[in-house]
Amino acid sequence: MIEIFGTLGPACASVDVLEKMFLEGMTGMRLNMSHSGLRESEDLICNFHQAARNAGVKPELLIDMQGPEVRIGELPQPLRLIEQEEIELLRMDEFTEISAIPVPEEVCKAVGTGDEVLLDDGKIELLVTKAGSKITARVVRGGLLQSRKSLKIKDKYLTGPVITRQDKENIRLMKEYGVTALMQPFVTRGEELLEIREELHKNDMDHARIFAKIENCQGMSNISDIIPEADMIVIARGDLGNDMPLWELPAAQKNLAQACTKAKKPFLVVTQMLASMVDNPVPTRAEVSDIFHAVADGADAVMVTNETAVGKYPVEVIRYLKRTAEEAVRWKSL
Repeated sequence: MIEIFGTLGPACASVDVLEKMFLEGMTGMRLNMSHSGLRESEDLICNFHQAARNAGVKPELLIDMQGPEVRIGELPQPLRLIEQEEIELLRMDEFTEISAIPVPEEVCKAVGTGDEVLLDDGKIELLVTKAGSKITARVVRGGLLQSRKSLKIKDKYLTGPVITRQDKENIRLMKEYGVTALMQPFVTRGEELLEIREELHKNDMDHARIFAKIENCQGMSNISDIIPEADMIVIARGDLGNDMPLWELPAAQKNLAQACTKAKKPFLVVTQMLASMVDNPVPTRAEVSDIFHAVADGADAVMVTNETAVGKYPVEVIRYLKRTAEEAVRWKSL
């Protein structure tokens, strides 16, 4: 059976909507912990569990950890970045200007003139025109930037701790909130997952599954080292697509799928599977083909994110995701 995952968010916060999603075939949901903790999400989690009980489903609840991903700091308000304009990047402890971007100290040390900086999973792109004590960049691809969004310097690898303070607190609370698994971002080595497993053991959560997100070329190169330590490999195409020319991403997905299949390791495919359904009640032909081919290539699970978290049609999203996955399973059995 293919696992069908949505993502919890304001668009599906009510018990009624969540129950309909379970009845359409959803088996579990992801809860993004990048910006908040389990305590802050208590009402949403309670609704999730109540909806599952109403639908007669024993659900999976995955928390997506902060992990080592580099992020910008808190903005006083969302910042509109306009193409060709210049913007300053300031160290977080020196951040005072409203029209600037607060960044971690390691970013200031690593960035150089001519570097490309990708924000919010690559939706926004900056070109550094001046580095040093004061960093200035030109906006190449603009958009509305929110607090705590991801930051990547192209062709440079910056990482934080494997487990952040907030991650440890969320692991401590997993049992209380009925969490069954965690997703670890930017996994590049198997030993990182051993650190996660030790933290789970300390909190009597040895039974929780670890989903290892492969989000850069380092993780791809070390996939044979990662596979034995993971319960599920996640082909996370958002950041993975930022780490290579986009036209190389389909081959990367195929290679990861083949590695998992050869090792008999379950894998999940995620990112923009039904992106058009954030605003539309019906997906594109390309999107349903994408889901079909992911399952035909051996995926044991598929997941949507914004489509259910903030989209207009969360119930319809699960219907198309589930039915397309089922059709792929049927085709494989012919």
